[in-house]
Amino acid sequence: MLLVDDRALPDFQGVPVNDPNAVVIGLAPEHFNYQVLNQAFRLLLDGAPLIAIHKARYYKRKDGLALGPGPFVVGLEYATDTKATVVGKPERTFFLEALRGVGCVPEEAVMIGDDCRDDVGGAQNVGMLGILVKTGKYRAADEDKINPPPYLTCESFPQAVDHILQNLL
Repeated sequence: MLLVDDRALPDFQGVPVNDPNAVVIGLAPEHFNYQVLNQAFRLLLDGAPLIAIHKARYYKRKDGLALGPGPFVVGLEYATDTKATVVGKPERTFFLEALRGVGCVPEEAVMIGDDCRDDVGGAQNVGMLGILVKTGKYRAADEDKINPPPYLTCESFPQAVDHILQNLL
């Protein structure tokens, strides 16, 4: 059962969906309604695994902050007494595979992100430097939500890039 944005469906081409044997959740606001979530709930109760592309708490839309997939994943975990397998940020494997794909080790990489926990915290947990930017979904005092705190907090992405170019190369 794919609870993903319709634009992500091509990434799942070839995955049979007629008789689902797993629940995969990504950012899919159009699917987060009682009927669909109840279908997912029943599949999970019958033993299907729960797979979360990520568990972001919220994201930024044009009209403001909105719930991400995380609250729905956690709700299904709670209701079914199960634990999701998370395959995206902030999981170690996600960052390590991304780095392996570009041929570098964590100590050679910097993550710039607007999500203190998932972007910066996840990156720092594998040994990367994490720079938090005060754009996108950043909220005041986000940098205090992780330990260790971000390597650096910048007002913008360009400011973060300038710091890297001037101090880390």
